[in-house]
Amino acid sequence: MNKTTTPDPETAHYMTDGRPFIDPERIQQQLNENKNPEPARIRDIIQKSLDKNRLDPEELAALVNTTDPDLIHEIREGAHELKERVYGNRIVLFAPLYIGNDCINDCKYCAFRMSNTSVTRSTLEMPDIDSEVKTLMDAGHKRLILVYGEHPRYNAQFIADTVREVYAQKSGKGEIRRVNINAAPLSVADYRIVKAAGIGTYQVFQETYHPETYADVHPTGPKSNYLWRLYGLHRAMEAGCDDIGIGALLGLNDWRFELMGLLAHTMDLEHHFNVGPHTISFPRINPAVGTDIASNPPHRVSDEDFKTLVAILRLAVPYTGLIMTCREPIAIRNEVLRYGVSQIDAGSNIGIGSYSKNKKEDNKSQFILADNRPLDLVIRELCKEHYIPSFCTGCYRLGRTGEHFMEFAIPGFVKRYCTPNAVLTFLEYIEDYASPETREAGLRQLDWELERLDNETMKNEVQSRIQRIRSGERDLYF
Repeated sequence: MNKTTTPDPETAHYMTDGRPFIDPERIQQQLNENKNPEPARIRDIIQKSLDKNRLDPEELAALVNTTDPDLIHEIREGAHELKERVYGNRIVLFAPLYIGNDCINDCKYCAFRMSNTSVTRSTLEMPDIDSEVKTLMDAGHKRLILVYGEHPRYNAQFIADTVREVYAQKSGKGEIRRVNINAAPLSVADYRIVKAAGIGTYQVFQETYHPETYADVHPTGPKSNYLWRLYGLHRAMEAGCDDIGIGALLGLNDWRFELMGLLAHTMDLEHHFNVGPHTISFPRINPAVGTDIASNPPHRVSDEDFKTLVAILRLAVPYTGLIMTCREPIAIRNEVLRYGVSQIDAGSNIGIGSYSKNKKEDNKSQFILADNRPLDLVIRELCKEHYIPSFCTGCYRLGRTGEHFMEFAIPGFVKRYCTPNAVLTFLEYIEDYASPETREAGLRQLDWELERLDNETMKNEVQSRIQRIRSGERDLYF
């Protein structure tokens, strides 16, 4: 473990006989016992997933141990088929908005670490937030994730206040309809303060599930407490934040171990709350100003392994959203979409206050992005590949979240609700923000989507709402 071995009371009651749900020796044993899996077993595991069943640790261990190129191809194609069955061809779009980069941690891989003098520190004031949000709205965004360093000034009340400020902004027909959070783990009481502001998903990435690696890369600061972070989203669920997002920073440790950790995290949340995470993220370490380990990660993940691990995650957790960010190069993003990704960011700028300046500022950023395409271009290229871009927030605002979301998702209703809602929110983008080239590509895609709707009653209702949007109405959803 790390230097913090005694759990706090809010963590202890989720542990079993004082032990966390991550057992490194057991994970390594599962990986060792499932080496050189037989082709028939891999195909059986893929079929189990295609039947929309979450995988068990031993099955995941077999997949991550697969080295035969033909079987890896089958894993990727199985993930592609599963995504089509569960999510259809929609891709949800969002943008990150960094609120501040002050931090009292000293994480070795992060440009925001307190000892890094190469980073310019700043925190957005409310008028600055207004300017940033207006710029994002004017580009067409409807969904944001607010990102904060870990610092006493970024307490629960501050987070809640910034969320309310974002929701209050309007620009023409633009508005932000869902605000997600990526911030430090909180106490149950503090999560309730943030929840009351109307947040969507609360993300806390463990970074690495391997305790010794965790201790090494988190030498000081609140984040050095492995257990507090490991159970951070258990406390969020207890507080009523029923949409949560987990993740691992790939490159700190063997990616196979980290995928096993992500599954263990999912299963423990299911055990305690009857529902796992709403999303899983799998960012690879990117270069960052003044941060050597970010340019030379100890366990660099190759492009081929990255493609495969995303497919494996898709098979492991059929109903969990998978998020891929602009950390990844364009070519990788375009290919990996096939293997199960359901959400991406686009038009992102992660410098503090950089959207309104239309300026890339690496000295204010946590890392350096690899995909700098504007939102309009990303949308156009998605359409050319027959994806339907979605800004939908209907499930969140109708209470289809957490366990209730799974009640709809498991029978396959996600595709039935989300495709029509994607069509409507995408039409808003086309009408209000699209360039002529993107408008042309988008209208072709909408026609293609309407032709594929096989429920005539739903198709007629969608067409009716399309006419209402073209007449000036907004925010129509099922």
